Amino acid sequence: PNAPAYLWSASAPSPAEAWELGGEGRPPQPTQCPSGAEQPNSARAPLWVVESAAMHKAEARPRQHDHPGASARGAAAAASGGGGPRPGLAPPGPMESPAGLMLEPSLYTIKAIFILDSFGQRLLAKYYDNTFPSTKEQKIFEKNVFNKTHKTDSEIAFLEGLTIVYKSSIDLFLYVVGSSQENELMLMSVLNCLFESLNHMLRKSVEKRTLVENMDGAFLIVDEIVDGGVILESDPQQVVQNVNFRMDDSPLSEHSVSQVLQSAKEQIKWSLLK
Repeated sequence: PNAPAYLWSASAPSPAEAWELGGEGRPPQPTQCPSGAEQPNSARAPLWVVESAAMHKAEARPRQHDHPGASARGAAAAASGGGGPRPGLAPPGPMESPAGLMLEPSLYTIKAIFILDSFGQRLLAKYYDNTFPSTKEQKIFEKNVFNKTHKTDSEIAFLEGLTIVYKSSIDLFLYVVGSSQENELMLMSVLNCLFESLNHMLRKSVEKRTLVENMDGAFLIVDEIVDGGVILESDPQQVVQNVNFRMDDSPLSEHSVSQVLQSAKEQIKWSLLK
């Protein structure tokens, strides 16, 4: 009450003026906030009420990127060609390959083993799948392989989607066939084992004449190395030992059978004479 009038007018109405305004039923007019919210007059409301009302008004408006339908609208716009990806988002990654197209490791690595003479004629052949189901198709394939390989110094060839490793010896050509994804070193190990085993069995004379004379032993060697397309053995010494053991336990030959029959006849004859 003792303060000058200009102090009251510069800051706020005096208690008497405020009482008169309230008594006449003329509430003080609210002031407008920059944000658009109505702010009560500081003369009728404390400061903490004014700040709380302004904060509540500002938080009542949801932010645009938190809107629940924003992602749906963005997906619809992308589907309709309304624009590229929004900045700040990583582009979609490449699609994964179907599981059916992935190659799985398999034990069936050998598709065929065959031996040809210097004219491309078959001497020995073993096929382990249905890549060439008929004998006619097999011989056509063997002829194509021979025409491609018999004049080259290489040891690996690719033909009709297959990997072929081969070796020549005098008038023979030895071939091992695998798939296009097969490891050439594995195929070469089978080829070397086949050649060394034949070399030992034929007494270092791997040629057409000796091979034809010992064809049974050659088939036994192939069966000891590969069975149904699966590699069983790659050590030539072990293969030769297994072949010798099987030949010792092989069925009786015609000569031995005739000897047994003759011995049985003599025993029956002597038993009747007694």
